[in-house]
Amino acid sequence: MAFNDPRKPDEPEPYIFQLNDTPGHISFTGEVSRALRGSDGAIILVDALEGIMTQTETNIRLAVGEEYCKPVLFINKVDRLISELKLSPKDTYAKIDKITNEVNELIKKVRPDGSDWGIDFAKNSVAVGSAKHGWGFTYEILKEKGYTPITVFEKYTEGDIAWLRENLPLDEPMLRMVVDHLPNPIEASKYRIQHLWGGDMDSELGQALAKSDPNGPLYGMITKLFLDPKRNYQATLIGRVFSGTFDQTDSIYLLGSRTANRVKRLGVMEITDILDIPKVPAGNLFALYGFICPSGETFINAQDIPKNKDEVSSIPSFEKIHYACKAVVSRSIKPKDPHDLAKLGEVVGKWLQADPTAEFRLNKESMEYILSGIDPLQIEILTKRIDNQVKIEIGEPIIVYREKITKKSKEFHTKSTNTHNRLLLYIEPLDEKTEELLDEGRITDLQNEKERAQILREEAGWETKEARRIVDVYKGNLLVNGASGLQRFDRIKNDLISSFRNWVEECILAKEPALGIKAVFTDLVIHEDPRHTQFAQTASMSYSALSLAMLNAEPHIFEPIQKIDVKTPEGTEGGVNAIINKHRGRINNVIPEGEYVRVQGQIPAAEIIGIADEIRSSTQGRAFFGYEFKGFEKVPPSLEEEVILDIRKRKGMPEEMASTKSWDRFIYKRT
Repeated sequence: MAFNDPRKPDEPEPYIFQLNDTPGHISFTGEVSRALRGSDGAIILVDALEGIMTQTETNIRLAVGEEYCKPVLFINKVDRLISELKLSPKDTYAKIDKITNEVNELIKKVRPDGSDWGIDFAKNSVAVGSAKHGWGFTYEILKEKGYTPITVFEKYTEGDIAWLRENLPLDEPMLRMVVDHLPNPIEASKYRIQHLWGGDMDSELGQALAKSDPNGPLYGMITKLFLDPKRNYQATLIGRVFSGTFDQTDSIYLLGSRTANRVKRLGVMEITDILDIPKVPAGNLFALYGFICPSGETFINAQDIPKNKDEVSSIPSFEKIHYACKAVVSRSIKPKDPHDLAKLGEVVGKWLQADPTAEFRLNKESMEYILSGIDPLQIEILTKRIDNQVKIEIGEPIIVYREKITKKSKEFHTKSTNTHNRLLLYIEPLDEKTEELLDEGRITDLQNEKERAQILREEAGWETKEARRIVDVYKGNLLVNGASGLQRFDRIKNDLISSFRNWVEECILAKEPALGIKAVFTDLVIHEDPRHTQFAQTASMSYSALSLAMLNAEPHIFEPIQKIDVKTPEGTEGGVNAIINKHRGRINNVIPEGEYVRVQGQIPAAEIIGIADEIRSSTQGRAFFGYEFKGFEKVPPSLEEEVILDIRKRKGMPEEMASTKSWDRFIYKRT
């Protein structure tokens, strides 16, 4: 997008913009996070009627605090304050001032250390207007044109919206704010790279990234996977070049999946089409066609891959993108035609590469896929997209719980089915800091073990030896080798990891995922004959040891909790409070905001399904509300057994609480 600034008529070169446009709703928080990674600045949009909502706060934290994108503000729907609420000019200004001040306070809380980022109407980093009616202004534009805010009120009284659109066109203030306040890629790289990239800033690559140098080594990131329904859902990868120049003849190497891939077309996106460009230099977004990979992948030029495998694994990727959510709602999906099961797996896999905030797995007993997402809306959007390619039957929404332990277990000694292999193991809860590092994606299974050990040692107080002996990192759980002098361990290592992951995916209380567990094996006896160490043998002893230890470690089921934020007309807050309380919720704050009252609280995700209709009914449809994932909390003791048995019944499991009888036969007893 090109912009000739009317304030500089003699400037021969236009400004060039690339825009990442994302919805702000919680269902799209993954899109927001990935788009911000490829951006240097952010235009924050706030609804003049709703004001700051939970998701506004989340998006400011993601943009300014997580991704170091400098902000400006656009306050939208000012037309509704004038024509619907019939606010006076004085009250309208007060409302706009309040939103501006609140946004400013949020920015100041999370902005990078040493920066003076903020927004100010007097400094033209705030615009107000109406996207629907196509008008907007900054302080500078009003002064230039000799208008006052009263002019807008007069035109609404006259019904002359066309005048506003013609004389105060919305694109002008938006583009001026970007030119005047948001950084170009070279300026932004100076402070963004050292925050987003964990490599050596003094290396050749580090220096090139810090300067956004088009002559440096090629280094970039895939930020979006676009599956175009008009082209049979073929994948277009969208990303950003942070160093070097991306040439259409290049093959690129993906650091996550460790594969080299050839580019067939290279260019930039023009809405939904690729505009072919032979070379894309550092600082620019690109679009390519030719292969598919998950969004969030870091890449280099395939020609730059070191010969030494250890050097390849130590090439630093960008920091993992932090998502402000968890997959806590599931629906089962299966093809209407059973022959389409494999095709369905392929289609779902493709959509989940585009949106890694969702998850899915195949239930081998029912032969249906379980699709999990942030909220019912995200699942609804995904299932519609999937159904366009493979006709599916969709189950009712189901909440995804977590199975956690509350104390360290004793050691359990188990044997394989054929009795030739033995395992000694205990489990314990992970400490809070390690859980946080796992949740933020700073500790991963693909990480270099030295780097991982350093983070755990420095930030979570782990001993160096133990930190370097992590065998697997999986969905917030760790498997650790606490034994010494093991023989033949490499032969069964992958099988041990597979059985650990299977156990984590469907744990023992109700086949819900395990979370926050550290499993440590302290001895392992492996038979010398490979015929006696096949997966079926080793899986039985590891699965039973983990399960017996779990039952000994006071396990409980934990439910996802959502923060809820309701803005409701004054006088209707009593009904909203009653609804939240009725659904096992808790009110944390009731804040008067002029003609509205803001009710903030928390509520179990299991209670959110259908609550929107109750709130709308109680407030005659006049309340706005949003929610955000808060974390997992233990299900109340009075409900725990009922919840577990309900889940077991739904999954076709025996309707009784888990006990050791299923695994006692695998306990090794010395004779």
